[in-house]
Amino acid sequence: MQNKKIKSIACLLIALGVIAGAFGAHGLKDIITAERLEVFKTAVFYQITMSIVLLYFAEEVLLPNYIKNILFFGILIFSGTLYLLVLLNLPILGAITPIGGVLIISSLLVSAWKLR
Repeated sequence: MQNKKIKSIACLLIALGVIAGAFGAHGLKDIITAERLEVFKTAVFYQITMSIVLLYFAEEVLLPNYIKNILFFGILIFSGTLYLLVLLNLPILGAITPIGGVLIISSLLVSAWKLR
């Protein structure tokens, strides 16, 4: 992806994270258990914070695009599976969530190496 497109996607992910956070706080609090709401909040937190990192990465010309793509897919898989786990009550999706976490961590570690 081109940096301009990455910036646009990062901003969209941040906006969707804010919407998801509001939905969780106002629409889900009386519908799901407190434990599931915490999982939803975790998804929102990581989606927003890692999307801000993605926005920074789009500005960093020293980072190859594959790192930005890995972070993007990590965000989608990590937060996406948590959202689906909570909304559809499918705990099996929790087995996929760590893949997203590994992608996020990998992109950050490779970035630290490339930016040194």
